[in-house]
Amino acid sequence: MAAPKIMITLDVEECDIPLEYGFELSLEEQLEVSRKGLKKFMELVDALEIPITIFCTGVFAENNPDWISQLHPRHELASHGYFHGSFDAKKDLKSSKDLLEKLSGRKVTGFRMARMQYVDETEIKLAGYAYHSSLNPTWIPGRYDHRDKPISPFFEHGLWNVPASVTPKTRIPLFWLAFKNFPLWFFNYLTQVCLRKNRFVNLYFHPWEFTDLSKYPLPFHVKRGHQGSLLKKLECYLRGMKKNNSEDFITMNEYVKNLSDGK
Repeated sequence: MAAPKIMITLDVEECDIPLEYGFELSLEEQLEVSRKGLKKFMELVDALEIPITIFCTGVFAENNPDWISQLHPRHELASHGYFHGSFDAKKDLKSSKDLLEKLSGRKVTGFRMARMQYVDETEIKLAGYAYHSSLNPTWIPGRYDHRDKPISPFFEHGLWNVPASVTPKTRIPLFWLAFKNFPLWFFNYLTQVCLRKNRFVNLYFHPWEFTDLSKYPLPFHVKRGHQGSLLKKLECYLRGMKKNNSEDFITMNEYVKNLSDGK
């Protein structure tokens, strides 16, 4: 039996979360906040030589073309739509993919919808993607209730769907809010449960989580750890996972290839 796989994914986008809480900030400020956090995150995963999958918006890419073109080949580049705050399936799926491929010189095969919202899989397939990861199969109050959805990857409408990780039965989510608010020992325990039972973990973060958010009126549970402790926590987590599972980190594109090949 193949070893369980660990996917670290990063949603690179305009930092528009303060807008949800009534704080206005310009597009340039949104981009700058994300750039600062992105630098810290990438320095960490590159130092540890951990491959990650980066779901990037078209807006961030067109404003940071050098970063896109210079991305280390161990990392995968995928689409996070064109804009983070709005979405037109007929336009944005294809235009974001085309832009990322033009700037990077790479083939883009994956998609993740902003805020893990619903998107028609037929439209994703028509735009030329091989997989998407837009499902968090749990209940997030005020966002969605997907407790009736599969927790393992599944093939439907001509493409793979790779859900974000939740524990079996209880469906405790291992997403970004869980990582910053659960004690590390408990998150490690949940990770091991998922690796043992589900045979994979698919975790997602955002660059803006790892920079100073003190000027924005965000709830404590959203900005917890933003002044440095969250990055240290992530480093501790990744070092521990790498020590015990050194060969099991994988990009989502490679993971999907293995699924398609029956590995």
